[in-house]
Amino acid sequence: MRIVIVGGGSAGWMTAAALSRFLMPGADITLIESDEIGTVGVGEATIPAIRIFNDALGIDEAEFVAATGASFKLGIEFRDWGREGERYHHAFGLVGRSLGLLPFHHYWCRADALGLAKPLGHYVLNKVAAEANRFAHVTRAEGSALPPLPYAYHFDAGLYAAFLRRFAEARGVIRIEGKLQGAERQPETGDIAAVRFGDGRRVEGDLFIDCSGFRGFLIEGELGAGYDDWSHWLPCDRAIAVPSARIEPLVPYTRATARTAGWQWRIPLQHRTGNGHVFCSAFTSEDEAAALLLANLDGEQLAEPRTLRFTTGRRRRAFVGNVIAIGLSSGFIEPLESTSIHLIQTGVDRILDLLPGGPISDAVRDEYNRRFDFEMERLRDFIVLHYHANQREGLPFWDRVRTMPIPDSLARRIALFEDSGAILRDGDELFDVPGWSQVMIGQNVRPRRAHPIAAQLSEAQLGQFLGSLEHAYAVDAGRLPDHAAFLGNFAPMINNGARP
Repeated sequence: MRIVIVGGGSAGWMTAAALSRFLMPGADITLIESDEIGTVGVGEATIPAIRIFNDALGIDEAEFVAATGASFKLGIEFRDWGREGERYHHAFGLVGRSLGLLPFHHYWCRADALGLAKPLGHYVLNKVAAEANRFAHVTRAEGSALPPLPYAYHFDAGLYAAFLRRFAEARGVIRIEGKLQGAERQPETGDIAAVRFGDGRRVEGDLFIDCSGFRGFLIEGELGAGYDDWSHWLPCDRAIAVPSARIEPLVPYTRATARTAGWQWRIPLQHRTGNGHVFCSAFTSEDEAAALLLANLDGEQLAEPRTLRFTTGRRRRAFVGNVIAIGLSSGFIEPLESTSIHLIQTGVDRILDLLPGGPISDAVRDEYNRRFDFEMERLRDFIVLHYHANQREGLPFWDRVRTMPIPDSLARRIALFEDSGAILRDGDELFDVPGWSQVMIGQNVRPRRAHPIAAQLSEAQLGQFLGSLEHAYAVDAGRLPDHAAFLGNFAPMINNGARP
């Protein structure tokens, strides 16, 4: 099988790296990209699953961290998303400690109603360590009462793509430089037979992977897959990005701060800080959004801002004919929960799971698209929750997203939690009970009644349980080294950010 990847960036080179690692030696894999076409590069923050991807490729963590200017990430801090002045963390890992069948948040909700609880983050180890700027690789003894310390990374997306390019080319991937002008179709099936450059060159293939970004060169431009517009639920349609100087202290978490008509990200890397302002152009102008972003940088501005325009949503079909869309060409859900890189990763996983050994069947395409649809819809609901659960009254944008109709699937989930505190994971959706509970509780969504099992503890027992957890996690986090000091010993950046 001849596999042709159209487009580079994180999507193209993650795909090329994985295919070159897991297919037979000598597999025919070609990647086409043009230096004239820039990459979007918003995927600088990740979630813990990226470690599975890197580990599967056999990448040495220290080499990767040093090459990409990476720092470690324990979660995301949300500022002003509930009421102005409030903040909470969506931290990776466990929330508190379950007792028997019941997740911890049930006990916390009962204690909160009784006035016995501190904010939920006091009982989340990753949040306690993040706020203390502490990090280390933690290994627990079997049976330890202390939870693991899962983590992800902040990194330079351009340097990560370059790192994976070296990896893939060393394993036989052929890169062709040039700007594509069109495609040729197979007369019998309508599938793509070849892609064509303006100078007459052509590249034939059996399977084409579209990593061309928002424009969807093949999946939309040639095959007309269609697009489901979700901007009625996620109305932000612009992002302005700008780098600034490294911040001190170098914190091990991403920050998302609510602004007048959107939100601002801050992503700390070893050599600089990534910043951006995601906003809705119906409620503020690009000039106003840029001014607000620049006025709220925590360090010296290092370059001119650049603006990205997008429509949230997904392709109606991500696999059409012999073309699979990966990354932004398959759809876009804003980077509020750092899932852009993850969606590339899961797309690559699906390719490997369903890679045809011969002619591509409808069964393979249908299953790929079914799994893609499920993932995107569940992720959409989680992002919409952040907007819908705000209490920023009197601001037109926030009033609109708080009162807008929401997907039925999300409405059912919120109603269930408000009734009984229940959070039930739907299949293999990305975000589980800890994520949903931290966002809902962090934005003041509370159940009306406690679970009856949680009521079996007396008030004294409940207070003792929470107090012991808080103390244990504070002591454990206090043993960890400073995040920046750990990075300096483990994998300080090479080349000071210069691209190879």
